[in-house]
Amino acid sequence: MPVKRSIITVLALALATVSLQAGAHRAWIKPALSHVEGGNAWVTVDGAISDDLFEIDHMPLKLDGLVITAPDGASVPAPTSVSGRQRTSFDLNLAQSGTYRISVVTATVMASYKDAASGETKRFRGSREAFEKEVPAGAAELVTSAMHSRLETWVSANKASSGALKPSGVGLEMVPLTNPTELVAGETAKWRFQLDGKPLPNFAFSLIPGGVRYRGVLGEMRLVTDTKGEVSVKLPVAGAYWLNARFPVASEAGGPEQLRATGNRYSYAATFDILPD
Repeated sequence: MPVKRSIITVLALALATVSLQAGAHRAWIKPALSHVEGGNAWVTVDGAISDDLFEIDHMPLKLDGLVITAPDGASVPAPTSVSGRQRTSFDLNLAQSGTYRISVVTATVMASYKDAASGETKRFRGSREAFEKEVPAGAAELVTSAMHSRLETWVSANKASSGALKPSGVGLEMVPLTNPTELVAGETAKWRFQLDGKPLPNFAFSLIPGGVRYRGVLGEMRLVTDTKGEVSVKLPVAGAYWLNARFPVASEAGGPEQLRATGNRYSYAATFDILPD
């Protein structure tokens, strides 16, 4: 049934009876604080793949594609990280006042083609750069597909700002029209989803609160963008949340018709705090 109101109440859409699923590994990055005060501000950031959201219980997250965007919109060198058995951590110096975006971006190309010399089918999996070097140009029976993923979180030093919130225009992205370090329970946040810079209308995504092991249910909330690829969300109770989206997505029974598969796969996940009112 089409959405008739511009503001979607998250709690009304919460699937509160969804049971926990064993082996549901989720990747995330999370700063210790979403807002830091001080003249020489620092924040510790953890990354992991876990069974329960924000619990250190499975394996560390690889940070090969770590990108730090400063409040002025420029990229700054990624700090050195330390990887343990179950998590990866780094300390980030917030030298500028304003909002930083912390992203882990990965892109993988998969291909099969016929080797000109042997006639055998060859397979490739790796980066775009490696693909261009290792797979012969004009290879016979070449079939390619790509996987692009983005993990994000944000932290503000002393004040919120918008310079780091601009999208890259590559892959699946959530554009925060409301600063993600200024989310307050009961207020409304506005987000836009886009794929390679183009808005995604009628696009379904999930929002899951942390603390799963204390509830005994996942508590997943399903939301859908409007015709402009935007959604206005009345924010639920305070806590840490994980937003997750994939393209293409399967059609939801009774929901809007979803876009068709392109042969490429995209994923997006973000972590943010909702503060008490």
